[in-house]
Amino acid sequence: MPSLQKVRYAGFWIRFIASFLDTLFLALPIGIVIYFLSDGNWFDFAQYQQNIQMAMSGNVNALNAQPQMSMKWELLFEVCVLLITMIFWKRWRGATPGKKFVHIKIVDAKTLTDIDNKQAITRSFGYIISTLSLLIGFFMVAFRSDKRGLHDLLANTAVIYDE
Repeated sequence: MPSLQKVRYAGFWIRFIASFLDTLFLALPIGIVIYFLSDGNWFDFAQYQQNIQMAMSGNVNALNAQPQMSMKWELLFEVCVLLITMIFWKRWRGATPGKKFVHIKIVDAKTLTDIDNKQAITRSFGYIISTLSLLIGFFMVAFRSDKRGLHDLLANTAVIYDE
């Protein structure tokens, strides 16, 4: 356990990189599997292609025609990402593949020990609140001395360098 005086909190950009890597190595593969399991019914990919073509041709109405989505498949995707993330947090002591790659981990904010299941679930749902607050919950990390976002505050967690 790192001492409170030697702890190095992970800042906005390193956490952003870890999140990007997790999107590539966790969320994207899960999304591809769910898309094929849904037989293409999760969302209307053809509408996305049409929107891109309209936008490329300068049509400002490209964003007006939103693709249809199946909430059943979307919910399955979200639950799968949540469960797999929590499995990684438990197995790798507060890290996902992206966090492991950049040598950071999630810990209890007071004790700097591994997070428990309640904190993991609270933190995961806190992502929703951080997102719905116009991403302010994430940008808080850049401005706080302890580099904690809204989801960290709700779950009493912190992200530190794994040294």
